Order: sequence, then structure tokens, then C-alpha cells
Amino acid sequence: MEIRVLKYFLAVAQNESIVKAADVLNITQPTLSRQIMELEKELKTKLFFRGKRNTKITLTDDGKLLYRRANELVELFNKTEAEFKFENENISGEIYIGGGETRAISYIAKTINSLSILYPNIKFHFYSGNGEDVSEKLDKGILDFGLFIEPFDKKDYDFIELPQKDLWGLLVKKNDFFNNKLYIEPSDLVDLPLISSRQFLVKNLLSGWLGYNYEKLNIVGTYNLLYNASILVKEGFGNALCINDIINTKGTDLLFIPLKPELKVGVIFAWKKNRSLSKCNKIFLSEFQKKLSAGL
Repeated sequence: MEIRVLKYFLAVAQNESIVKAADVLNITQPTLSRQIMELEKELKTKLFFRGKRNTKITLTDDGKLLYRRANELVELFNKTEAEFKFENENISGEIYIGGGETRAISYIAKTINSLSILYPNIKFHFYSGNGEDVSEKLDKGILDFGLFIEPFDKKDYDFIELPQKDLWGLLVKKNDFFNNKLYIEPSDLVDLPLISSRQFLVKNLLSGWLGYNYEKLNIVGTYNLLYNASILVKEGFGNALCINDIINTKGTDLLFIPLKPELKVGVIFAWKKNRSLSKCNKIFLSEFQKKLSAGL
């Protein structure tokens, strides 16, 4: 299975047409059709449902699986290829960073800003997702670095603990019940409709704070990024358990109320253990550490 053929497959899947994909790839339709049929023969499965002439073609279940894997493989190939495109005096390359929603992203942003001046040919790519999404991509080599909000299992990673601490609380819609509350205690959450992070480790964290099993809460929805959950809160669907300063509540009908007893969590910047860092990654890590030492 060649990367070139996987790119052909992705083009067909994205355009839902052999004809359109052939135009995009600048190859002939018979050539593209033959490559796809040979790929199906190699994998011993049907990848597309083919309709009548001029109708859309769609992915089979096996095709959908290959589509996910092919995206990852092609992305990893492109990233690896870029890592070797260095010039002796003009450093270039690409750095891939993933992270959850936290104010600590400012540490990365300031590092990127400095490096963009020193090394204008280094390109940066940022992926937003929860800790489980980011660690999966970090393990596969799709990402170079990850920014994690604790709790985080660090055993497979080298890491730096950031000075940033994030505060847990409840994002609510202003009303007579919440307007005068200065904090949220475990007893306040009983029977409240709640929207919570879907991460397993977060459930353990909150169970420890609650003093009873997280599963006893009235969880009406989950999220992996808070913005969409904030819209649900605004519409009155529920109240989001989350960290502070991710959603700007100023001038809105939303309100962030901290938990009591106070629940603060650390932020970790991590990369995979025993994995060689590219030249660009080493430059980034060195600059990042300098910024932290200087207090940014």
C-alpha cells in the first residue's frame, strides 16, 4: 500500500466522485479507477458503493475505517517529510502541538511568536481536543507536543509542569438561584442538570472532590471542548462543570462560579518518551524552557 494510492483514495472519498477526484489530482479517470480497484484487491474488500453514472459514490464501512487510518498515515507521512526539509542556514520545518482548553496556551503562543521572528520558515499547527484525543495523537506521532490539564497519566511521557493552575467551577446561566452564590458546594449539585467533560480521569477527580461517586450526578450531556457546552448552558439545557477563564462571561448572561472546597489543577506540557525530536522540535523546546525560566 503506497502513500500515493492512499492520497488517491482520500481524494475520491472527499470528492465523492472519480471524475472530480481525477481533475483535482490531475490524472486520468481510467488511471484513478484502476488504482482504486487495485487497492480494493490488495485489501480484499470493497471500499466504495458505486451508483449509476454521474451519481455520488460513498464509502462502505471498511472504506470509512480506511478513510480514518489513511488520514492519519498521510498526515504522519507529510509531517515526517517536512522534518527532513532543512537547509543548513535556513531552518524550516513543521511543529504539531495539541492541547485542551486552558489559559496556559498563552505560554505556547508566546514561544511561537518569538520563534516565528527568529525562524520564519518554521510552521506551526495546533490541534484542539481533550486529553484523551491529544494523547492518542501524541502516541501515534501525529503530534509532537501536548498540553494537558491534570489529572494526566505521565508515565509514558517526558514533561514540564507549568506554573499555571486552573480552577474548577460551574458555568451557569444567571438566574435567581445562582446570581448571589459565591461558590458551589457538593450539595449544590444534587439533582442539577449537569454537562461534564467526557474524560475518564476527570470523573475520578470530581468523585474525589464530591466525596461520593460521580455517577450519582445528574449528567445530561458531555463535552470535549467547552465552547459548544457553553451554548447549551446559554440555552438553558444544563450547567457545565469546567475550568475558569475558557469562556468569556463578561457582558453575557453566563456566570462562572468556583467550587468549594477549591479545586485547582496543574497543567502539563509533554512529549513522548524515547522518541527522537526533530531539529525544529528541539529549537521549540529550548525556547519554551527559556520563556518559562524567564517567567514569560
